[in-house]
Amino acid sequence: MNRKLLFGSVAGALLLGFVAAVMWYQNQRSEARNTLAEAAQSALYRAGAPIKGSLEAKVTIVEFLDPACETCREFYPLVSRLLDLYPGKVRLMVRYAPLHSGSDQVVRMLEAAHRQGKFWQALERLFGNQERWVVNHSAQPQRALAALSTLGLNQQQFSSDRDSPEVAQVVQQDIRDGQTLAVRATPEFFVNGHPLPSFGYEQLSILVKEAVNTAYGVQ
Repeated sequence: MNRKLLFGSVAGALLLGFVAAVMWYQNQRSEARNTLAEAAQSALYRAGAPIKGSLEAKVTIVEFLDPACETCREFYPLVSRLLDLYPGKVRLMVRYAPLHSGSDQVVRMLEAAHRQGKFWQALERLFGNQERWVVNHSAQPQRALAALSTLGLNQQQFSSDRDSPEVAQVVQQDIRDGQTLAVRATPEFFVNGHPLPSFGYEQLSILVKEAVNTAYGVQ
């Protein structure tokens, strides 16, 4: 009897130990997943990034773009249309993803223009003249610079900002955040932290509509 009790006690202790180990393992995995999710969320937004739309909007589209990307150019008016469709409810934040050769220098021009309050004008100018400064899918920085020459920028400040460590740091942060979020092509969209289930304007429209409905209680 004593042996049976002893065996039962040992077996029970082993079972409890196994259950505790499983619970600890699952808890560790859950914490790891939460940590990764938090890291991804923190990589989405950057203070000072260009924003279009109301700062009070509850829905944020984060777009990682490359000004040398043809699809980014084609999507630009479509995304603007979404902001117009939900006035005051949706805003756009742009992050830099210079995936084309030479684009790293061009996004530094965009950031320098942003520091003079002319990011959107500069982006539209680059998109409007893209065929002049993108050759065989490679950016030609000097041609891009020429496209921005009539934008009315303070050229001395523009040149200083473009070549500054601060602007280089901003671009590098966006590149690192894009890598954290597995951005491998442009444009890449996230709506209130959610990536598109598959690429396309219809998918983006649906995700934005769902986010607006959730944020503003629309049925």
